[in-house]
Amino acid sequence: MTRSASLPNDLLVNAADEVTIRQDLVLVALGKQPADRLLRVGRLLDVHTRTWLEDQEIAIRGRRIAWTGPAGTFPGTALARKDRSNLAAVPGFGEVHKHIESSHITPEYEAALVLPRGNTWTCEASHEFSNVDGPHNLEFWLTARRHGSPMKIFPLPGSAVPPTAYEWGGGYYGYDEQAEFLRQSLMVAGLDEVMDWPAVWNPENPSHKRLWGMIQATFEKRGVVEGHGAGLRDLNSINAFAAAGLASDHEGWTAEEVWDKLRHGIFIEIRPHSMPEIIQGLLQRGLSDWSQIAFATDDRSASDTLRMDATDYNVRLAIQSGLSPEIAIQCVTINPARHMRLTPWVGSIAPGRFSDIVLLDDVEQLSIAEVWADGKPVSKGTEYLGALPSINWPDWASKTVNIKRTIKPKDFAIAAEPGRTTMQAALLRPFHWHDEFITMELQVENGEVQGDPDRNVTKFSIVDRFSGEAKISRMFWLGCGPKTPDTAVGCTVAHDKHNLWIVGSSDEAMAMVANRVAEIGGGWVLVSGGKVLAEVRYEIGGLMTQRPAEELDTDMQRLYAAAETIEWLYEPTFSPRWYPGFPERLQFATLTCAPWRWVLVAPCEAAPQGFVNVATGQTHPVVW
Repeated sequence: MTRSASLPNDLLVNAADEVTIRQDLVLVALGKQPADRLLRVGRLLDVHTRTWLEDQEIAIRGRRIAWTGPAGTFPGTALARKDRSNLAAVPGFGEVHKHIESSHITPEYEAALVLPRGNTWTCEASHEFSNVDGPHNLEFWLTARRHGSPMKIFPLPGSAVPPTAYEWGGGYYGYDEQAEFLRQSLMVAGLDEVMDWPAVWNPENPSHKRLWGMIQATFEKRGVVEGHGAGLRDLNSINAFAAAGLASDHEGWTAEEVWDKLRHGIFIEIRPHSMPEIIQGLLQRGLSDWSQIAFATDDRSASDTLRMDATDYNVRLAIQSGLSPEIAIQCVTINPARHMRLTPWVGSIAPGRFSDIVLLDDVEQLSIAEVWADGKPVSKGTEYLGALPSINWPDWASKTVNIKRTIKPKDFAIAAEPGRTTMQAALLRPFHWHDEFITMELQVENGEVQGDPDRNVTKFSIVDRFSGEAKISRMFWLGCGPKTPDTAVGCTVAHDKHNLWIVGSSDEAMAMVANRVAEIGGGWVLVSGGKVLAEVRYEIGGLMTQRPAEELDTDMQRLYAAAETIEWLYEPTFSPRWYPGFPERLQFATLTCAPWRWVLVAPCEAAPQGFVNVATGQTHPVVW
């Protein structure tokens, strides 16, 4: 074998191909086979020892690194030489926990967006698409790479499929499914964030057996079980979380909480919104070993990435918060790679790893001049130069809004008891984490319970998009949605089951939203006065679009502009973090993971009206 073109395709599908690749790398490192490229850099950050090495060369064979060392000492020959001796080399950045679906662009376009910003590999927390189409989840995440994308996506099948025992449709994962995922590809790193904490600790919870089956399958293959410790801050809960084998938490909000979890063996994944406080607090506590910490983007839209950057933003924020550039870089390279047990392939500029290299012209400012991936330049500045494969996504990815009937305004009506002029109503508001729901007396007109915009009460609904029957739950919500008459907005991004949610001031507008969303195959629709004011297509999985980030952002800006013409309800007693204005954060208002309590889900046998306490299984009528 003399040419890297004859090597396996390097998709980490099986160990036999991996052995063939590494046998070849051994010969290149010894000078017995030629390297494809020899890259010379001014400085190279060895993240294993946190030291800078001066005037180094990197020998590249195929997509991998075969040798590193002082310039001029490589024992073999190279087909090409590249001189970047004016630049500093650091490893390609990795995302320890990210939902690519939240960028709302497909993986090949995500790669084009984030690779110029240094992000060469991602651990995909895949419970979003897997809740839409569980059986094809792994195929979806490996397709772009198989078609030539230089981004490495390491999928973690979703533990939250379904998120709770009170949700259904799109996928179901248990022991057998997780074991099969881990068998199929070396790129499957473990189990996505275990969010349903009540089901983990409570043997009587209907999801208990399913979740522990997935955990067992992951343990059997020595995979990583990722955690989600939202609201778990007392010492007993932290101990129980760690005892369950949940290896990480990305839900820490304060330095005190993170410190306690670190001390109990939990790997911490810091998100940007709490990063300055946490880093400064850990520095004040004298933390010197940062190896148990990584930075997590979690959810970030393409529009936000265009505005604020990707993983590189997280690194710059950490430096601004007091970390040295070298430690901050470790937190997006070797630390997440070690935690996810991916160090044979990513996390450092070292032999055997993918030749993913970020070239900096200013280390302190983390100014990126070039990014290399798979041994080739893929960007110059923020311009993407790499492969952008053309993928013809099949119907299982592109036709996921299964609504086979025309939805009528009466589908959203909430009937009153005969003869009543008022009814008691159960209300929620976004991010209502209390043990009890809100109650309010509402007026009845023509036999139907009415909202009350003067008291910030509107109607919220979930439309099942999986069964074909378009089963609908509906109730009243406080302090969100449109006050403008005959207006509604809806979206098929509804964490984490991703049914269609709609909030509106009239049943007619809500029906119009539902039918238009079905027509475009998923996404956003805003309706007012009988007209569609704006829409954004998410035609892949109802979560993403197969377009460049810039095109999607243009559509989103049109949606925001149209939303500016609408008067939105605002509940001043609730945190202004989410309000006022266009209710984009309602994408997260249907979450059923801890610490949520009462939630509206699509109707099911366990909750016929869709109103259920996901911590206890208790149900209640929406009006009485």
